[in-house]
Amino acid sequence: MKYLSKTFVLLMLLSFGQAMAQSAEEKGLAVAKEADARDTGFGDTSTKLTMTLTNQHGQTSSRYMSNRTLEVEGDGDKSLIVFDSPRDVKGTATLTYTHKSGTDDQWLFLPALQRVKRISSNNKSGPFMGSEFAYEDLSSQEVEKYTYKYLGEESVNGVNSIKIERYPVDPKSGYTKQIVWYNADNYRQEQAEFYDRKDALLKTLTYGKYKLYLDKYWRAGEMLMVNHQTGKKTLLEFEDYQFATGLADGDFTQNSLKRAR
Repeated sequence: MKYLSKTFVLLMLLSFGQAMAQSAEEKGLAVAKEADARDTGFGDTSTKLTMTLTNQHGQTSSRYMSNRTLEVEGDGDKSLIVFDSPRDVKGTATLTYTHKSGTDDQWLFLPALQRVKRISSNNKSGPFMGSEFAYEDLSSQEVEKYTYKYLGEESVNGVNSIKIERYPVDPKSGYTKQIVWYNADNYRQEQAEFYDRKDALLKTLTYGKYKLYLDKYWRAGEMLMVNHQTGKKTLLEFEDYQFATGLADGDFTQNSLKRAR
């Protein structure tokens, strides 16, 4: 009996050690799944955006856009961004189909050429319309697009947050990893750091001015992306959020890029 008891205890300790070794990854995944679950079921949204670009000398320029998003059951979201002004970018539009697995599909419509251009997977790490956001940043952050590691809890921007590290599954991602802070109470994202292919800190994205819609869905009123390597930054400001506007698949086609003005 003593032998059996010692063997049982040893097996329990070994199992506990294995569980502890996996817990950081499992816990990180659990956090991502919880955040995703809390933002599921919104159907569709539309909003107006102001994009303010600031160069390394502090000079600014602004662009005005509209964004529409459609939730797709069993896959990632579809989104359409249309530039309304100024004149040199008016009518330019980007369509994104995010997928839970495999490469996302993206197209860019250039009104001057009256042409829809497919964005190749090799170019998705490039800047979106001169901003500090990359084309891959426009995709919805599906759980399956990353693997995860829980890093602990800490305060970020005065908010008690859960800190995780996530690693893109796509080998053509412009990032080796991202560190994300989720609000410990409601699992909305508070901040994210992006590391380049050399594993150096590239950008920091900070969310602010959150509002709660439909008693469930948190949406940021602003998102600030700072590029630490160039000194440039891009501020996105959101207003007039609308939910359940009746958007459908037909509003997110390549032909809709040309019509969306």
